[in-house]
Amino acid sequence: MISSNEYGSSSWELIVTVDQPYEEPEQSTLQVSGDLHIGGVMLKLVEQISVSQDWSDYALWWEQKQCWLLKTHWSLDKYGVQADAKLLFTVQHKMLRLRLPSMKTVRLSVSFSSVIFKVVGDICRTLGIRRPEELSVLKLPEDVKKKKRKDKDKEPVIEDILNLHNSPVSLGSPASPGLYSKTMTPIYDPMSGTPVSSTITWFGDSPLAKQNWNSLASSHPNCTPETLAKMYQPRTLVDKAKLNAGWLDSSRSLMEQGIQEDDQLMLRFKYYTFFDLNAKYDAVRISQLYEQARWAILLEEIDCTEEETFIFAALQYHVSKLTLSSGSQDFTTETETDGKGGKTEGTLEDITDIPMLADNLKLFRSKKLTLKAFKEYWFVFKDTSISYFKNKEAGYGEPIEKLNLRGCEIVPDVNVSGKKYGIKLLIPVADGMNEVHLRCENENQYARWMAACILASKGKTMADSSYHPEVQNIMSFLKMKSRTTAPQDVSDVESMDMKPECFVSPRYAKKYKSKQLSARILEAHQNIAHMSLMEAKLRFIQAWQSLPEFGLSYYIVRFKGSKKDDLLGISHNRLIRIDMATGDPITTWRFSNMKQWNVNWEIRQVAIEFDQNVSIAFTCLSADCKVIHEYIGGYIFLSTRSKDQNETLDEDLFHKLTGGRE
Repeated sequence: MISSNEYGSSSWELIVTVDQPYEEPEQSTLQVSGDLHIGGVMLKLVEQISVSQDWSDYALWWEQKQCWLLKTHWSLDKYGVQADAKLLFTVQHKMLRLRLPSMKTVRLSVSFSSVIFKVVGDICRTLGIRRPEELSVLKLPEDVKKKKRKDKDKEPVIEDILNLHNSPVSLGSPASPGLYSKTMTPIYDPMSGTPVSSTITWFGDSPLAKQNWNSLASSHPNCTPETLAKMYQPRTLVDKAKLNAGWLDSSRSLMEQGIQEDDQLMLRFKYYTFFDLNAKYDAVRISQLYEQARWAILLEEIDCTEEETFIFAALQYHVSKLTLSSGSQDFTTETETDGKGGKTEGTLEDITDIPMLADNLKLFRSKKLTLKAFKEYWFVFKDTSISYFKNKEAGYGEPIEKLNLRGCEIVPDVNVSGKKYGIKLLIPVADGMNEVHLRCENENQYARWMAACILASKGKTMADSSYHPEVQNIMSFLKMKSRTTAPQDVSDVESMDMKPECFVSPRYAKKYKSKQLSARILEAHQNIAHMSLMEAKLRFIQAWQSLPEFGLSYYIVRFKGSKKDDLLGISHNRLIRIDMATGDPITTWRFSNMKQWNVNWEIRQVAIEFDQNVSIAFTCLSADCKVIHEYIGGYIFLSTRSKDQNETLDEDLFHKLTGGRE
């Protein structure tokens, strides 16, 4: 009963459910008024519960609105909370199961109230992964889950759980220094391969703690061919597009997106711009990146030729052998290497003497419904441009055409066994890309011209000190691809101490017999047998990056004015419209030509304007348009990075570029 004194007052009853560990949730009724602030509500609630415990991690969750009430100085009226609101008083840090790129599952405590961008940063600090802005978390889309549920017997369970919830460092704590320091202290002893003192302090000095760190920095054991054959494989570009629907919104929290305690999510490298990869500091990061690349090849998430398949298989075999022989210590004693496996070089140029290339090459311009007909011309490469002439004698006059390669896309088109050394240039123009094919005579010529093209696309000339290391990297990669003429005898094949089917996709395991696979893998392995463990992983990542489809994320969209669905491919520097039926690219737009982009949230349409009055608009059918909006903003955000930047990037800038909250 309400007394006559209380009748007509501004106070009212608010029911709050209290979620306490190891106990059933209980409901508490509070007498509140609209001007009471959230902090006051929590204080009243704790006083009424009368249980002595640490309530500092507790906050209020509004079930109907699916949001946290974290601004404790805001009043109930300002939040719009009324008597019918269902509030939950619960801890903000809860346990989450996270499937790493290596397919290992870690179980750790994360903040369910912080935005995903911050949560991923906290997770990466705990795991020892630099550059957390390149990663994000995704949940398996419902379509894929349904396919798995239909065939439960066939879908294997790889549940190798590493519990990190007892780590001495409180995840998300402001005092957490991170596994790596701003001064870039190495996280392992390069001589013994064991964690240095600062790393041991982070994980703890117990044998179990050291084992956990080694487990993250080492490569995951190969799964059996039977297990591999049962894993989900995206068969088409449409299947790949559905997988990309699972990315969580970086500007919202886990609970706001329906993630509950002890749910499983996947941690993956989302943005394919692997900045400042360094073997000296990135043992865990490189290992996890290698694993993501390895599974992408094994499950055929990215296409590669048969020749490339056996190079990847040989590198995997080499990594597995070295990992087993070194007791899972995944380290190197080499000098500092960069993301391409070569020594880090400076970028100073000698502007007084810029080299040039001049050679006979063959050229072909891509046109639809025509057969490839290469024609030989005299080519001159100077600064960041290629000019070609009818012949060498005409090289002193006006060229037939001059191609400016700054900002263009360079795609290798190589088949070493077939003596094919091609370079595909995708040169940006107002309405898309011009496709030009060059054909070199031999691997030496190819390496020199390919290196020059790669540097020119970044705005650098051959005077840059990275030119010669780039040539050596390309030559080394070609040597890996070359098939040795030395025959493999049966004893060598039978001495392979692992199942060859573990290193190739199920399609190739069916195509070849076990001895044939062993022979091909061992043949390719002869070219890389000298590599260290870290160098082999970096070579694998480099080979993955050289694939034509590398870094493309697919979405099903409907362009404005079109009557059929298309695929949209998003890369670190461009958007590609792809015919869904054939898989052929239709139009390409470069981010460098983009003037602005925005989203009409009412009709969920993304609109983008480019230079020279080119504009496009589309709706996304396979995912929320916010996912695409975040991809574009994320890549532009990452393009602003520099080596002088602090480890923590501007979170406010990221949310501004990716759209933040609607």
